[in-house]
Amino acid sequence: MPAVAIARNDVIVVGNCSDDPFAIDVAFAVGQGEEISDLISMKTFANSEFCPRFISDEHDLSRIGNALGGKTVVIVSTTNRSWTRQNLAMRNLLIARAAKENGAQQVVLVEPDLYYSAQDRGPRRERDSDADRSERDLKKFDGQPFTAKLYAQMLDLAGVDTVITVHNHSATVRAVFTEIFEGRFHNLMPYPLYADYLRNSDIVSYGPDGEGLALCAPDKGARDFVKRMYEELGLPKARFVLLDKERTGEREVSIKLHEDSETTFEEIHGHDIVLFDDMVRTGSTVVKTCQFLKAIRPGRLIFGVTHFYASDEGREKMADTAIDEILTLNTLPTVLNRDEQGRLRKKMVVLKIERWLAVNLCEIVGLEPPASDSLYQIDMSSKNPRFTRKIWSNEQLSELERERASK
Repeated sequence: MPAVAIARNDVIVVGNCSDDPFAIDVAFAVGQGEEISDLISMKTFANSEFCPRFISDEHDLSRIGNALGGKTVVIVSTTNRSWTRQNLAMRNLLIARAAKENGAQQVVLVEPDLYYSAQDRGPRRERDSDADRSERDLKKFDGQPFTAKLYAQMLDLAGVDTVITVHNHSATVRAVFTEIFEGRFHNLMPYPLYADYLRNSDIVSYGPDGEGLALCAPDKGARDFVKRMYEELGLPKARFVLLDKERTGEREVSIKLHEDSETTFEEIHGHDIVLFDDMVRTGSTVVKTCQFLKAIRPGRLIFGVTHFYASDEGREKMADTAIDEILTLNTLPTVLNRDEQGRLRKKMVVLKIERWLAVNLCEIVGLEPPASDSLYQIDMSSKNPRFTRKIWSNEQLSELERERASK
């Protein structure tokens, strides 16, 4: 990361929608005083074409095309209900190009849930890691593009210099973005957020050294993340269990203990278990996994997931009693909507990550990080049985009162 050397007024934070609350909160956490809508105009022509315009002094005729000279422009891009991902991706490209064509020294894209990451393969072997792909595997992608690679190339062409995302699941996507952006790709891992909440809330119960707590990786792909979470917690007597799953159909899986698991089922009987994964879409696999774990009679069973896609199917399935509570982040901000949560609001906790993102963003671009008592805020419905004042620290309560007084 660069040394701290950049002035705060040389960083401009915008969203790809002028009224995006997530982007506004990140901008505020960075220390930006101006409203996003005062910095960039999101115009749409009568023929439906999008044309962003960075707002400059209309009387200044001396810096035409260079009003952003020396500036770092940060585009905060999140999914919302008003625009499709395809639309938002195109808006990112045009905003980046507008910034560069008006003199911006650097353009940074902050996209917590990186678009097209699920389309992380094409029908050909492109790298050494693809050498062992079978013909049957290649056939699954026959006729479709390697969209994640195309998106990275388009961002680069548009003028994006640095990409920041959160807990990206695909090793292929990470490798492609790292290569195209020559190392200026940052995949932030939310270990400190989860660890802090597990240590300082009453979502799970355990002894001083972690007695009675178990962390669970649902498959080998999640092992490294959960192992790091175990280390971040610093509880030497907590348990770590690794499961294995085998797909027998599009939405059918079989679950068993992985042969490399450090802990047996007998050793976590009665423990509170936190199952971690990077994302959930339909909920089929996670529910089946939790039902499997319930059979060993644990204490509470918590599902921790970074990217929560609130599909109708997913909400219905995860209402299953096998999951006692869901802990997630707002990388997809619609998860904060109670209607989106549906019945899950009774057992869902969302950690709002805008401050944490702002701190990491400042370190990456070379800006003095903002002072903050907490890296996240807690969003929990009053329907959740754990919704009590005791989950808030004194600093959080004071801030809540300041926010209310300012409205």
